[in-house]
Amino acid sequence: MALVSLADITFTFTAPGLSLMGPGCSKEAGTQVKGMGASHVLLVTDAGIVKLGVVEQIKGQLEAAGLRVTVFDGVEPDPTDKNVHAGAELYQASKCDALVSLGGGSSHDCAKGIGVVVNSGGNIREYAGVDRLKKRIPPMVAINTTAGTGSEATRATVITNTDTHIKMPVVDARCVPAVAINDPRLMVSMPPALTAATGMDALSHAVESYVSTVATPLSDACGMQAIKLISRWLRAAVANGANLEARDKMAYAQYLGGLAFTNGRLGCVHSIAHQLGGRYGIAHGVGCGVMLPYVSEYNLIAAPERFAEIAAAMGEKIEGLTVMEAAAKAPAAIRKLNQDIGVAANLSELGVKEADLELLARNAMGDGTRLTNPRQPVTFESMLVIIRAAMGTSKAKAAGI
Repeated sequence: MALVSLADITFTFTAPGLSLMGPGCSKEAGTQVKGMGASHVLLVTDAGIVKLGVVEQIKGQLEAAGLRVTVFDGVEPDPTDKNVHAGAELYQASKCDALVSLGGGSSHDCAKGIGVVVNSGGNIREYAGVDRLKKRIPPMVAINTTAGTGSEATRATVITNTDTHIKMPVVDARCVPAVAINDPRLMVSMPPALTAATGMDALSHAVESYVSTVATPLSDACGMQAIKLISRWLRAAVANGANLEARDKMAYAQYLGGLAFTNGRLGCVHSIAHQLGGRYGIAHGVGCGVMLPYVSEYNLIAAPERFAEIAAAMGEKIEGLTVMEAAAKAPAAIRKLNQDIGVAANLSELGVKEADLELLARNAMGDGTRLTNPRQPVTFESMLVIIRAAMGTSKAKAAGI
C-alpha cells in the first residue's frame, strides 16, 4: 500500500449530522430517532450497562417517544465478528429500522458493524479496510457513557476477528452515526480506572491526529483543544467521578478527539494498541496510554515543532528551550499524566511477553494507521524497536531508530 501524500488525497471533514452535548441531553434520544422516520429500534449495549440501570432509563425514553425497542446486550469489550452477526440477526428477525448504541466504543462499534451487515450484506470481515461499504448503515443514534473512544463521532468501527484475534478496522464515512449524544450525567458512574483508560484513548487520538501526515487546520483545531481539555480535566475526573464539570469537559474533549482522528488519521500508537487488545485483551485506552510516550519519542524528529506545541498545551514551560528540547517535554508530560491517573508505565506491567514481540510488530505492520504516522517509512524493524522500548525491560530507546 502506498503512503498517503499531499499529491494524492482530497481532504474532507466528516462529522455526525447532529451532536447533542451537555447534562441531560440524552433525554432527547427518542425525539431524534422518531424524527428520522424510525419505528422499531435495536438498542445495542452490554451487560454492564444493563446492570447499572441505564438501559431501562434510555429504553423508557425511547418508548415514551412512541418507539418499539428490542435490546441486544451481547456486546463484549473489543466487540467481535460474532457479536456483530448475532446483533444483525436480531435486528432482522425483529424487523428493526434504526439503531441506538448505548455505552462506550464497544457498543458504538458493534452497532456500526451490525448496520454494515444489515445494509451491505455478507460477513463483516469483507469490509475490513477503507471505503468498502456498499450502502450507508441504517439511521443510528450513538449515546455515549464513557469519555474516550470518540466512536460516536467517527467513520471507523473496529471489530475483532475471532479466528485470528486481530482487530479489523472498517473505515467508511457511511459508518458515521446520524446523531451523537454526549450526556455527562451518564458518565458519572464510570470507575476511576475506566475514566483513566478512556481519557488516555482520547489523548492518543488528539496527539496522533495532530502530528499525522494528513493533518489539516480543521483536524488540528479539534485535536489541540482536546489536548488542552484532557490535560486540564482528566485528573479531576479520575479523582472524583461525580465532578460534573470535569465530566462535561472530558465529554467535549473525547468528542473533539474523535473528530480529530476520523479526519486527521492516526499513527503507530494505534497500530500497536490494536494488537495488544487482540492478542492480550488489554483495554484499548490502556494500550494507547502506555504506547503514546514511546511512539511520541520515536516521532519527535519528524515533527518537533508540533510536539513542542503539544508540550505547551499540556502545561509544560518551553520558553528559552530549543525546539527539540521543547518537543521532548511532550512525552515526559504524557508519562506524568499516566503516572498521576494510574495507567501502567510499560508493557511488562501489562503482562506482555518477550516471546510475542515479533508477532505484535508483524501484525502492527498490517494495520493501516501506521501509514499516516509522521516518521516514515515505518518498517518492521522500527516497529519492533518501539515495542521493545515500551516493554521497559531493556535500554532500547524508541527514538534511536
